[in-house]
Amino acid sequence: MTVSTVPVTLAIFAMSNDELDEVIQAVKHRRTQLAMQVTRKLRVGATVEFTGKRGETIRGTITKVNPKTCLVKQSNAPTVWRVTASLLTEVTESV
Repeated sequence: MTVSTVPVTLAIFAMSNDELDEVIQAVKHRRTQLAMQVTRKLRVGATVEFTGKRGETIRGTITKVNPKTCLVKQSNAPTVWRVTASLLTEVTESV
């Protein structure tokens, strides 16, 4: 927890169930906006990296861009991953 989130956290603890529902909806809406913002910057054929479930860095090429996710074909394996766009980092190849 950071210093800037402490007041928000304290306010959440004082909220009623209806107020919490409103906050949850706002958070979901903001996450959707952020995912779509990132997705607009990604293109089919771009090389990207992300961290897998076991902590390994996976590199691959985007084969399809969906509203919130991308399909990424792993470079060194036949595996295709469905990854949330905000978890992807575009890799620029340096020569």
